[in-house]
Amino acid sequence: MSQPPAAPKVYHITHVDNVVGILGDGVLLPDSTMVARGGPAAAIGMSTIKARRLRLPVECHPGTCVGEYVPFNFCPRSVMLYVISAANHAELAYRGGQGPIVHLEADLGDVLAWAREHQQRWAFSTSNAGAHYADFFVDPGELNKIDWVAVANNDFRSAQVKEGKQAEFLLHGSFPWELVSRIGVKSNDIHERVRVALEGAARAPIVEVRPEWYF
Repeated sequence: MSQPPAAPKVYHITHVDNVVGILGDGVLLPDSTMVARGGPAAAIGMSTIKARRLRLPVECHPGTCVGEYVPFNFCPRSVMLYVISAANHAELAYRGGQGPIVHLEADLGDVLAWAREHQQRWAFSTSNAGAHYADFFVDPGELNKIDWVAVANNDFRSAQVKEGKQAEFLLHGSFPWELVSRIGVKSNDIHERVRVALEGAARAPIVEVRPEWYF
């Protein structure tokens, strides 16, 4: 166990081509909803893992499954982003690399306050929420169960670090766009594409080029 940062952030990655659709919905949607719609404009995940997450229960909220929650990591430069950047995993259909991937950042405290106000279910896991052995928690006082040293570590060749770095925050049903406080991108080109996508939006988060969030 280790102490969480004073103001933890959470990060969701998506393809830049999906930003317009997210703005249109006003929310980020979970896989369960996106599958029913036929998928996002640009899918970047692994279909086998996504299918498993649709069946895996979130034990602290009986009757719900991981795929019904919008997933976030507690860090940028995630293990999944590394897989995307390598573009050589047999189960990864997306081969476009990390360049078009954007990070949507939110403040965990703000998210939890919103969830309390709107009685929205949430949970966090101390490892990959898509694994059968994942443990889930719903008490903010137990955030110290996350291995925050592993979360911050960019060298995850160690199996223990790799598991800890994949800790997830999950919000059930949908995640409101209004809670996205910053968008991090890899290049000026993607920054411009996001800026254009945000034109006319009722609320536009800060957009920053953050190469240190990438591999």
